[in-house]
Amino acid sequence: MDVSSDDKPQYSPRPGHDGGGGGEACVQYAAGDAWVIAAHGEVDMTTIAPLADALSQAAASHPAVVLDASHLTFADSTFLNVLLRVHGTTSLRIAAPTPQLVRLFELTAVDTVLDVRLTVEAATHP
Repeated sequence: MDVSSDDKPQYSPRPGHDGGGGGEACVQYAAGDAWVIAAHGEVDMTTIAPLADALSQAAASHPAVVLDASHLTFADSTFLNVLLRVHGTTSLRIAAPTPQLVRLFELTAVDTVLDVRLTVEAATHP
């Protein structure tokens, strides 16, 4: 994925599960002091690669990265592993997590390590 500092959103294909809405996109754009990556659909070991690549590339190029999690319908431990790895390389903020993600973060205590914010707007401004 090309991660640049342009303000124009960039779209990168993300594979979906069989019957899970393939052709979903990971949208990226600059906002406030951060680079935002908006993920959609299900994230597990079979679909994590594009999101992991986008987060890693953004972390290498931007001091603050926001993951807009408002449209994630499922995530597992593979997702948590990527978040924790990226958290170690940049200021990672998780914005607008769905109730399922909030529960996953609470059960694993990841919410005590990661910077979780209620909205994308709150996450893009220090």
